[in-house]
Parts: sequence; structure tokens; C-alpha cells
Amino acid sequence: MTALIPSHDIAQWLLGIVRDICNWFGLRNDPKIEQVAYVILISAFAIALGYVIRRVVIFIVRKIIRLRKTDFGTELINQHVVTKCSHIIPPLVILALLPFAFEHTSSVLRIVSRLVYIYLTIMFGVGCNSIIGFAWYNYDRHANKENHPLKGVMNVAKGIVWIIITIICMSILINKSPMALLGGLGAFAAALMLIFKDSILGFVAGIQLSSNDMLRVGDWIVVPSTIANGIVVDVSLTVVKVQNWDNTIVMLPPYTLVSTSFQNWRGMSDSGVRQIDRSVIIDNTSIVAASPAFVDDMTAKYPLLQEFVEKRKADAQAGKKMVFNGGVAPVNGTLDTNLGLFRAYLCRYLLSHPAIAHDQNIIVRLMTPDANGTPLDIYCFTATTDWLAYEAIRSQLFEHITASAADFGLRVYNATFNGQITVSPSPAQASAPAV
Repeated sequence: MTALIPSHDIAQWLLGIVRDICNWFGLRNDPKIEQVAYVILISAFAIALGYVIRRVVIFIVRKIIRLRKTDFGTELINQHVVTKCSHIIPPLVILALLPFAFEHTSSVLRIVSRLVYIYLTIMFGVGCNSIIGFAWYNYDRHANKENHPLKGVMNVAKGIVWIIITIICMSILINKSPMALLGGLGAFAAALMLIFKDSILGFVAGIQLSSNDMLRVGDWIVVPSTIANGIVVDVSLTVVKVQNWDNTIVMLPPYTLVSTSFQNWRGMSDSGVRQIDRSVIIDNTSIVAASPAFVDDMTAKYPLLQEFVEKRKADAQAGKKMVFNGGVAPVNGTLDTNLGLFRAYLCRYLLSHPAIAHDQNIIVRLMTPDANGTPLDIYCFTATTDWLAYEAIRSQLFEHITASAADFGLRVYNATFNGQITVSPSPAQASAPAV
């Protein structure tokens, strides 16, 4: 290889190996053959050097992990960041040694150089994306990941890296400046926007969802215009995955959540309480005036009424028309009717119930009467947001309300059946003790 620069020791040493290989295969002393063999040899040398450096770096990182015991280094190895970044070393070695095989520019040098530069650029993109992915993984491991669903931003960052890498590779391939290539791409801007419409809309929607804190992974959302009703399991650039309560997965474009309304139950979860707002319909014909004997009987049967009844009687004897609770609001309930006494009992029952949040509003109210009767509405909050516990508390509460209503002479309205209106048993029939 007469074209080889003789003053470079490494090149001379590699040239000697090339000549020995050529002689061993019985090949004639041809510079072209020697150049190709030299390229193959330095490629093998570069790959071996890259492997050695990779193993050394991994060994050092693992030593540091054992000494400092950090999850950062462990994930650096598990995510193969070092391995992916080490692929940059072989093309750098090849580019460093390649010119020594050629004294002047030849077709082989041009072709090999372009291929190596393209490979180097691609490996650089792989390394950058591995670092971005590793940074996202560490961010995703922390508790604040739910506060900022930035996975879409990560995908955009990776996409931008690959767009830049593609432009650079094309410029190397056609031997043109990347800026000149970008200028030519201006004519295709409309087509590119059409092709990447979903990605662009998803990116903008993802920024809106994140900046306005509209959605987090783990939120329970309901989208009325779709069948989505469940927990958000993933938020990416082009899709939001919602796992419904029947374990089906609903895919939603992010811009759907921005362009339409949806209900987020995060406020309920964060508050630690969950609302109960349900009514039982009282038959109007069962509402009667409460006699003193009836009040005494109910007080004896339901001790929770004793304080209220005594206070109400004392206020009545003092000529007070309305009982006030701390001078703020009237005490819920009266001694005038069986329904008023029942309201007073339910209010105190809820206040004494251990599963009801006492720092929230507790209201027992009568809604607008209709043809079916008078709705008795219970408005309160459970002290837990757990679904199973919530349903159990609400069911037990209304079972008790329905059963105890008969003791107060009230009948709970039921729908017609075979042309007959059925109501709850009378007080004489409902002799079972209250729960």
C-alpha cells in the first residue's frame, strides 16, 4: 500500500498485518485490495476497542453502584444507556484511522467515510434518545410524575432528535448542507403537517393538560361523549389510555379531552371523603302530628333523640319559636310531626355514625313533593373514598332509614305493582328492632 502515510506507526503496523493476510490468502500486491483489507481491519479493531471500553465503563459504574448503593447507577445499567452510547466509539476510531490508508481522496475513501459518518450520526441519535428515555424513567419513578404527565413531551423530544438525525444523514448521503436541505423541505411543510396532524394536536393538547393540571395518571375520569369511565393508566403524545371498571381499555386522543368536557374525580380522592346524596320517598298520607306520648315513646326507643327533645321542650316553654344551634342555624327537626321527629333522629344518627365525615355538611332535608310523595334527602359524606367501603356504608345507612321509618309511623313509597300501590309496613307490623 504505497499510498499509506509511512510516518504513522499505527498505520504501518496495521499495514503489515494486511500484507501478511493478503500473502496468506495468496493475493497479489494490489493497493485496492490492501485498502479494502485495511478498512476491514480497522473496523474490526474499532469494534473490539468499543467493546473493551464499554466493558470497562460498565465495570466502573457497577463498582460505584456497590459503593454508593444508588438506584441511579443500577437503572443506568438496566436501561442499557452505557451500551447504546458506547456504539459511538467504533465509528470515531474508524474515522481517526481511515485517512492513514489513503494519501489522496479516492472513491473507496469517500464511500466508506460517508457510510461511517451516517452510522456515527445514527448511533448518536440512539445515544441521545437513550439518555432522554433514562431521564424520563427516573422522572416517572418519583411521586410527582402524576402531577405532570409529560410522556408526550418526551416522545416529541425523541421525534425531534430523529428528524434532525434523518436530515443530517440525507445531507451526508447527497453531500449537501443540512441548511440547504431544510430550505428545500419548506415546500413539503403542508404535507408534513397533514401527516403529523395527530402528533401535533396531541402535543399541544398534552401541554394544555399538563400546564393546567387537568389530568394525571391514576385519575378517575368520566368522559360523557365516550364510553370512558375509569382510571387513567397512561398519557402519551397521541393517546390517553383509560382502564374502565370492567377492565376494558379505552383509547382517547388527548385533544378530545381538551375540546370536550370531562369529569375528573381527583378532588374527591384528594379530599378523603365521598358524597352521599340519595332520597327515600315518604308517603304523604303517613305524615301526622306528633303527640307528646308519641314523642316520649320514640325518645325511649331511640336515645339519640333525648338531648334534642329536652332542648326543644325547654325552648318551647321559654317561648322560643325556633331552636338555634350555636346561634348559626336552626336545629334540623321538629316535635310537631312524626316526619320532623324522624328528621331530627336521622340528623343525630349521622352525626354519631363513625363512618360519616363530621367535618363536612350533614343535611337531612325535604325536597319538593310530587305525585309519589315527599322525598326525604340525605346529604352527607363518608369518611373514606374506598369504593367497597363507600357502598357498604351507603347501603347500611339507607337500610336503617327504611327500617326505622316505620317506627315513626311513616311509610316509604314503592312503585305500583299489578295496579296496587304498595307501601312499607305500618308501625304495628314493623315490630323488629332498628339496626
